[in-house]
Amino acid sequence: MEMKKRINLELRDRAPEEVTELVLDNCLCVNGEIEGLNDTFKKLEFLSMANVELSSLARLPSLNKLRKLELSDNIISGGLEVLAEKCPNLTYLNLSGNKIKDLSTVEALMEMKMMKRKKMKLVHLKDMRKRRKKKRRMRMKMKQAQNWEREKRRWASHT
Repeated sequence: MEMKKRINLELRDRAPEEVTELVLDNCLCVNGEIEGLNDTFKKLEFLSMANVELSSLARLPSLNKLRKLELSDNIISGGLEVLAEKCPNLTYLNLSGNKIKDLSTVEALMEMKMMKRKKMKLVHLKDMRKRRKKKRRMRMKMKQAQNWEREKRRWASHT
């Protein structure tokens, strides 16, 4: 189901101005961008868009009251500076399972935290740590394979 249709279903005959929570998990995001979400959601405090194939936050509307944002299991790799200007009261953010490769991508969020002088309660980036561990393991396996090849050559030269 597309994101626009899902938003209409989630409204359940309510006006967007009245909605405080919106869960759009597992719906389809066309072209990797947010669709159907606009500035009329003025009271929105919790938004979940987990596993929607989201790659960009460029079309995120201004959500001044938003406190919790769930963006796990998407394909976001950058553009997080939008959150600092569009969601100034954000206190919880989950980015696990995205394509964020290094912490420089998250610098905009740190600036936001410093500007507001309040701590963001949680920023999930646990998959980044897993990727680093995988790279380390791969390097160790490569070294082991190289050492094994070296040993085989040395033994072959002795016989």
